Amino acid sequence: MASESVEWARAFGLVDSSHRVHRLQRADAAGLAGRACPDGSVDGLRLLTDLISWLFVMDDACDEDGLGADPVRLGPAISTLLDVLDRCGDPDVVPPAGGPLGDALHDLCRRIRLHDHAALLLRFVSQVREYLLALLWEATNRERRRIPELAEYVQLRRHIGGVHPCLTLTDLASAQPPRPTQRADPALVALDLLAVDLVCWCNDLFSYGKESQADPDAQNLVTVIAQESGADEADALQAAADRFNEGLAAYLTAEEALLASGEDGVRPALTARRNWVRATYDWSVAAARYA
Repeated sequence: MASESVEWARAFGLVDSSHRVHRLQRADAAGLAGRACPDGSVDGLRLLTDLISWLFVMDDACDEDGLGADPVRLGPAISTLLDVLDRCGDPDVVPPAGGPLGDALHDLCRRIRLHDHAALLLRFVSQVREYLLALLWEATNRERRRIPELAEYVQLRRHIGGVHPCLTLTDLASAQPPRPTQRADPALVALDLLAVDLVCWCNDLFSYGKESQADPDAQNLVTVIAQESGADEADALQAAADRFNEGLAAYLTAEEALLASGEDGVRPALTARRNWVRATYDWSVAAARYA
């Protein structure tokens, strides 16, 4: 699965040098996908792995290759990718000339469309759109050397993390995805937000060392807490860890309430979200992405 996903990325030109191929291999998208979706179908797991690879390449283009430092440069790239999303993977409509990122994104949408699950495809498209628009917010902050307030950061971080579309493809890979009525249940929606926050905050804690060395004003939960509270680095790291632990306690309480509701059909969705939280931690410890 790992080598197949890297070859997929190479075929679409997402990685066009030995350095970028090595960077993607070190990120171990297949390892993260396998931990998060251990019982998924082969096709579903491959889709999830390729999406994570695409997100890693997009994030690296913004964070390490300079695309995300200039909203004037990033804007046209985002516009093209939004054009791709508007076509929802329709094989009869020629997508715009979107370059490697656009071509690979169209391929993901096309493959999701083959599953004939319209509601899930539309949810995925909407979530990737939110991810792309949030990248413009982040780029504007970088250009202006602006560290956002905590509440603002927490809200936008949910989208920049790209976790929502990953959860959607995890549901697609499941033998029993949640029904539309279950997806609309406010309790499951709230649990989703808690799971996404935990994944993103875990990512921030593990990536802080690398990010802060490259940019002292990095968009990171630790940096935001330090700016808002006036805490030093050690105290801000502890505050971020405390926030994660409090969020985890809230998540477990919400999960227990959903399990107690007697709705057996929601159990696979709860397992998937729990898996994502644990998988992110285990992958972060083992992967070389933040070294």
